[in-house]
Amino acid sequence: MKAEEIRGMTDAEIRTRIAELEEERFRLRFRSATETLEDPLRLRSLRKDIARLHTVLREKQLAAVAATR
Repeated sequence: MKAEEIRGMTDAEIRTRIAELEEERFRLRFRSATETLEDPLRLRSLRKDIARLHTVLREKQLAAVAATR
């Protein structure tokens, strides 16, 4: 997921996507404890996507605050 794609999303869509990815990450972490994952790098990419979503969401919040000043 690219930052440009995320910037085109609304705040609600970003929050929904974060929740979906967090759930997927939880399931993968749980499964990795019990069995070998087919794609162990998926955990890393999920973590980075979640961080990217949080970053863009924070950018939008700061831009909204700056616009009110």
